[in-house]
Amino acid sequence: MSSSLDHDREKARLRRQMRAVTPASPRLQGLTERLLRDQARWIRIPVGLFLICGGIASILPIFGLWMLPIGLVLLAFDLPILRPGVNATLIRSRRWTGEVSRRWRGRRRGRD
Repeated sequence: MSSSLDHDREKARLRRQMRAVTPASPRLQGLTERLLRDQARWIRIPVGLFLICGGIASILPIFGLWMLPIGLVLLAFDLPILRPGVNATLIRSRRWTGEVSRRWRGRRRGRD
């Protein structure tokens, strides 16, 4: 029973992280919300697998490494074993980008 609660918490955390990472564009937010619905499982899994394969084939001109993390995030919604690692990575990357952004703004202000 506690395992089910843990999975639910991890899924809720992943949803929060995805909402925080999604840019303020209404189109992207709408797409993200539709992909996060439980009914979208049959879209998320194939798209996630395609993106992972595209990330692995990043040597080809159309594909890129950017596809790999997006595919892992999409699969993490449906594969509980991926959620803790993906959540931790999203949290760390948000903290890191926030820190870099603060440093960059501080440098820019120092020049002005």
